[in-house]
Parts: sequence; structure tokens; C-alpha cells
Amino acid sequence: MTCPDENTIRKATQGDAVAFAKLYNHYKTPALRFTISLLKDEEEAENMVQDVFVKIWVKREHIKPEYNFNSYLFTCLRNMAFDHFKKLEKSEQLRRYYTEAAKFPEDEKEENERRISIVQAAVDSLSIKRKLILKLNVEEGKSYQEIAEFLRISKNTVKNQLVKAKQILRDKVDFAAV
Repeated sequence: MTCPDENTIRKATQGDAVAFAKLYNHYKTPALRFTISLLKDEEEAENMVQDVFVKIWVKREHIKPEYNFNSYLFTCLRNMAFDHFKKLEKSEQLRRYYTEAAKFPEDEKEENERRISIVQAAVDSLSIKRKLILKLNVEEGKSYQEIAEFLRISKNTVKNQLVKAKQILRDKVDFAAV
């Protein structure tokens, strides 16, 4: 199969489903091979390739046909794989934290439970918007940009809300610890 030309890419960016299908059919196998080489997990790689093509379709009008689509696609895949690794690392850190917490003697368990309830109360005191932004960032590992797109707000608003939320949490947790 020959490489899709600029005209095919242009048609795909204008919403031509047939042209987009040509792009997908041309790039799906190399994209899958590339993603499997990064993730070492075929099922997750397949999901990621599908997700990238869905994102490309959704944001197709922002793609510049005169630029290198191949580079664009593989950069998207690489970035998505890095985000995946970050999420795995965060969940591994949480798992280790909770495993360690479970090993504490009874006195330390009570102290930890007290600390957890203080943090939970501090989180509960946040506004709904701040709480959601904090949850998306900390628990789900989403970037500022992903949160901004998801909530349809600016990246700067996400950053400001997170800074304020973390400051409130720090102040309340420090005050309760005294």
C-alpha cells in the first residue's frame, strides 16, 4: 500500500471518512508495532492505537496536511505511552504506600487512620471544581492539558486551581497535625 498523499490527509482533516479510513489502514500496523515495542503489551497497545486514531479524528481540523503526518502520529503514540507509564508509576506508588501502611503496628495504624481522616476532611472542604481537578490530577494522573480539555477550561486555570487546592490542603493538614 502506498503512503497516503497530502491530498488524502487534507480530505481526512476535512471530515472525509473514506480518506481517514485510508490513513488508518495504512498506519495501523506500523503504529501497532511501534506501540507494542514501547509497552510490551499487545492488548494495551491495540487500545492505545485506537485511542490515538479517535483523538486524531476528533481533532482532525487542527492537523496540517502539509506537515509530516507520520511524525505527528508516532509522536502522539509516544506521548500517550509516556502518559501510560506515568499512570502506572503513580498506581505502583499508591500500592506500595498502602501496602506499607497495612504493615504498621496497631498504634501507628490508628495514627495513620487519623492522618487519612484529616486529609480526607481537608479534601472534602474543597470546592467541587477544585476537588475534581485534584482528583483528575492526583488519582487519575491526568496532565494539566488533559484536564483542561476534559473540563473545557484553560490550562492556566487548571494550574491555578491545583496550586490553591494543594495550599489549602497543606494549611489544613499542618494545622490539624499541631
